[in-house]
Amino acid sequence: MAVGLAIASEGGQYNGRLTLLVLVSCMMAATGGIIFGYDLGISGGVTSMEPFLKKFFPKVYTKMKEDTKISNYCKFDSQLLTSFTSSLYIAGLISSFLASPVTGAFGRKPSILIGGAAFLAGSALGGAAVNVYMLILGRVLLGVGVGFANQSVPLYISEMALPRHRGAMNIGFQCGVGLGVLSANIINFGTEKIKGGWGWRISLALAALPASILTIGAILLPETPNSLIQNNSNPDKAKTVLQRIRGTTDVQAELDDLIEASSISKTTNCPFRKIIQRKYRPQLVMAIAIPFFQQVTGINVITFYAPILFRTIGQGESSSLMSAIVTGLVGTTATFISALVVDKLGRKTLFMIGGIQMLVTQITIGVIMAILLVDHGGLSKGYAYLVLALICVYVAGFAWSWGPLGWLVPSEIFPLEIRSAGQSITVAMGFLFTFIIAQSFLAMLCRFKSGIFFFFGGWVMVMTAFVYFLLPETNNVPIEQMEKVWKDHWFWKIIVGEMDDEKKAYTQQGA
Repeated sequence: MAVGLAIASEGGQYNGRLTLLVLVSCMMAATGGIIFGYDLGISGGVTSMEPFLKKFFPKVYTKMKEDTKISNYCKFDSQLLTSFTSSLYIAGLISSFLASPVTGAFGRKPSILIGGAAFLAGSALGGAAVNVYMLILGRVLLGVGVGFANQSVPLYISEMALPRHRGAMNIGFQCGVGLGVLSANIINFGTEKIKGGWGWRISLALAALPASILTIGAILLPETPNSLIQNNSNPDKAKTVLQRIRGTTDVQAELDDLIEASSISKTTNCPFRKIIQRKYRPQLVMAIAIPFFQQVTGINVITFYAPILFRTIGQGESSSLMSAIVTGLVGTTATFISALVVDKLGRKTLFMIGGIQMLVTQITIGVIMAILLVDHGGLSKGYAYLVLALICVYVAGFAWSWGPLGWLVPSEIFPLEIRSAGQSITVAMGFLFTFIIAQSFLAMLCRFKSGIFFFFGGWVMVMTAFVYFLLPETNNVPIEQMEKVWKDHWFWKIIVGEMDDEKKAYTQQGA
């Protein structure tokens, strides 16, 4: 990576301002977050709709309606039902690795375009499904779309934004996720009331709307200067785009950094092999640890299965969907707040605040359900509202910490030569752990019962300590100069510093 290059302003900042082109480009790219969030919200909602369950999962429907002996926590325990939800994430895991060479060789735009097109096909198949096989095949296509979009969109936003705006702009992706979840919950609430029991088809098919926006946007968006330099030996085109998106002709300092980073990246034949080298160890650890921790916050208890969870504590079909709307609204609002303050407070501060907030609420919910929710019956209305309020506080904690920062931090820490591979690992790990949680949650809920909240609470404690001790602050650092944050960190400088010493020794021997 390029370090120590001339910078056009104080504090390690490049020249430029927030232009309309950058703002519109990042807003369009953040639609990739909307398709991801929409799917999260829709899948949880339709699996709580009785006509949907009756058509595709009749055993679950019968167990829910007629089996009076089964525990509240076990009514929805079905591997076929969880396969419907989790099949998307296996497809996303595989496609995120396929997306890496496309993103690296052809640019960020083609990957975004492929993601939008695949999601369009998946939404059409899901809405028209007549059997469970069509349903799951549609989910697989959605997974391909999400895999490509999640791999390329955060990179696109990080490369387009100025360092001082990068946090807020990148959180636009998570804002899109929140808006997608909220929109899905509102649509589910409306379609559940359609007479005839076919409202779930509308819920699944409407995923085509954000996918269309993303696909059209991918055609109209400019490519990032980083990608243009990486894939074009002539830097003039990249300079022209850089001048347009920065709103100034004085972009030489940033262009020099991009060219230097690109020249290093072109010496890398196999980025996946290179990323395991010791000098990239901090980035590799973060690429695995951050998506893992993001999933074991327990947020999937809410986003996938919020309506099912609320039905578990005794709410009706309509009330459970309305509760999911409330939590979605809280999460979206908190994400917007995060976007406003992340470049002022920094990443670590928000991580710590959110971690403490999630830990306290999860333990409290676990205690309430352990004491009051037995295997049969339900919570009283007052306690059900209390659980809903605590879940809202928990969702807010996630939405201004691990939700957006789980995407932001990995997208900004990789040098250009391993950036596409690093992002693919991050996205793939996210899909892998999401699949594991999605596939096992209903079985865990049946066996752990209220203890599920203590399980996730323990992980929140671990991840908060991890951030405090091992994650350096990346706020306001130019993306092409991120190497210095590891060299200055109390722990990682031991590894990176030793590599530097090895390089010096090798150079002296060669001399």
